[in-house]
Amino acid sequence: MNITIFGATGRVGQEILKHALADGHQVKALVRSLKLEGHDNLEMMTGDVRNQQDIERAIQGADLVFSALGTDRTTTLSEAVPFIKEAMEKQGIKRLITIGTAGILNSRMTPGVLRYQGGDSNRKLTFAAEEHEKVYRLLEASELDWTIVCPTYLPDGEARGSYRTEKDFLPEEGREITVGDTADFAYKQMESAEFSKSRVGISY
Repeated sequence: MNITIFGATGRVGQEILKHALADGHQVKALVRSLKLEGHDNLEMMTGDVRNQQDIERAIQGADLVFSALGTDRTTTLSEAVPFIKEAMEKQGIKRLITIGTAGILNSRMTPGVLRYQGGDSNRKLTFAAEEHEKVYRLLEASELDWTIVCPTYLPDGEARGSYRTEKDFLPEEGREITVGDTADFAYKQMESAEFSKSRVGISY
């Protein structure tokens, strides 16, 4: 399979990349600088995810797209994803798997709003959740076959394989999930339609 990964140098993105290369897929990664380890099946392309032409170049010929882009206190995420969506639609690519945040899952405390708005989260700063909500609303209104994987607190760590998932909600009493398990679950969505066109909460 031909896969394009945005955010391949980030924590979750690097793990998704390892899975894809280990399984023999052909991968393109759009990066700001060539700091990924070389591999026969990896084509690294330097560019900017906020540049439409770079996005279109990166997803040329892809069967599926991963976005592990983060917010990092910038608007990069909400600037990039509209370009990714537009380029995918133009090139007839349907499947998009992205990494979001538990803040954009449905609130259990306040029905009808998201966790970051409903008091479910202890976080006082909402900028990252607001950025991820923009992506969610954009994809929700699109024709793409999208899945947003929404981890809660995300410490570094290897995959344990004993995580819980729930469509549109964070599993009850969910406290954390490692980078390894988040990447493992996101990668498995390539072969699954269970969470098509939905958010999915993941935690232990």
